[in-house]
Amino acid sequence: MSAARTPAAVGIGLRSERGPILGALMLASALVALDATILATASTTIAGELGAFDQVPWLFSSYTLAQAVTVPVYGRLADVLGRKRVMLAGIGLFLLGSVLCAIAWTMPALIAFRVIQGIGAGAIMPMSMTIASDIYTLAERAKTQGYLASVWAISSVAGPTFGGVFAQFVSWRWIFWINVPFAVAAAALLWRHFREPERSGPREPIDVRGAVLLTLGSALLVGVLLEGGTWGWGSPLTVGLFGIALALLTAFGLYARRAVHPIFDVRVLRRRIIGASTLASLMVGVLVLGLSTYVPIYAQGVLGYGPLLSGFALAALTLGWPIAATLSGRVYLRFGFRLTGLLGSTIALTGAALTLLLGEGSELWHVAACCFVIGIGMGLTASPTLIAAQTSADWAQRGAVTGTNMFARSLGSAAGVAVFGGVVNARTVLGVDGLPEGPGLAAAMHLVFIGALAVTVVLLVAVALMPKDRPARLPGITRRCGGRSSAS
Repeated sequence: MSAARTPAAVGIGLRSERGPILGALMLASALVALDATILATASTTIAGELGAFDQVPWLFSSYTLAQAVTVPVYGRLADVLGRKRVMLAGIGLFLLGSVLCAIAWTMPALIAFRVIQGIGAGAIMPMSMTIASDIYTLAERAKTQGYLASVWAISSVAGPTFGGVFAQFVSWRWIFWINVPFAVAAAALLWRHFREPERSGPREPIDVRGAVLLTLGSALLVGVLLEGGTWGWGSPLTVGLFGIALALLTAFGLYARRAVHPIFDVRVLRRRIIGASTLASLMVGVLVLGLSTYVPIYAQGVLGYGPLLSGFALAALTLGWPIAATLSGRVYLRFGFRLTGLLGSTIALTGAALTLLLGEGSELWHVAACCFVIGIGMGLTASPTLIAAQTSADWAQRGAVTGTNMFARSLGSAAGVAVFGGVVNARTVLGVDGLPEGPGLAAAMHLVFIGALAVTVVLLVAVALMPKDRPARLPGITRRCGGRSSAS
């Protein structure tokens, strides 16, 4: 690799400046983390003011769809144009979308502006992880990932609280205005402190054709998975769009194999560690969002608890993850990525198996305990498998590898909601509150828990397929970005 392609040669993020850079990454992550939780508690208030309650699901689907399909494109653009440009562009788009959402005058306008937010979010999360991987050694990442994980832990509690307070006492529009100071501060810190190397020689061309094929195909596939249950899985619209999505993705795969500089090199999935970690990320997405969606419904519809207490069970899942992610760095430095992932997936498997013991007479804390165990397992699995894939790639591929991993998680999230939703909808009816109810709900949720168990089995297999690694020989412990010592 030439010096122009080796960031360490000119010093990305000097040691004296890595603190402000990490602060910027935490602020940028807070944008996405808060947005993932803050809107849910205010959706009914928004619908009451803007009307079109039936369009409320698209407030979430449009954002998720835009975020998911842009992640792999941003990953490659970061490898070609640089992390800083892509990250600042993502923050700028998220800021623009937030301001537009805050002044939205109709529900369709709000949904359209959520798409802009999602396009920005698609750059923020993978770039945060990629930049952290660039400027910190593997040993240092074991500590810094705890800071990034704490953002999600705080947001899981603060998001719903802020959303409820704004909607009830101020205005739901402040849900979006609150993003402005975070975005401005994050962008200012990155602009001032994050420096990338000057590149010499010709720049690789942007693969526009591949980007169009991948984005359109992914958008249709994720859209069908998100909305297929609403349209009807056997409807001509669902079947037709699914067929078009597969055709576009197949065309992209054939094209990418011949392209000199593809927007996403599908051949990297042949590498055992990247293919296995991507499959693991897919399963993590299925499990986490699937349970996040239907555990509160189980607590309300089967156990009879109210929305506030039902959220307690879900909070156990979202808190278990960052707690374990904070500790996972010490574990994989001592035992390696694969053993840490195997430990985490085994714990998640145990938690999923415990859900099979839940019944109509279970207590809420039983559900919370199962979710907490699963969250611990996810925290010990998701971070090490991603960092293992990042560590195996050089700087010129690290953005694409990170984007691929996160795209797989987004695709899994959409698939998890679709599959679990199909199981529940097939055996229940909707009540006046729009939630599934009836005697079949308990049986349907038992099938969901069986499905979650099956997913954790696949997750365990995916981690087991990762190559063995020895902690003492893990690359990057005494190097940052392929060359410079952490003590320099």
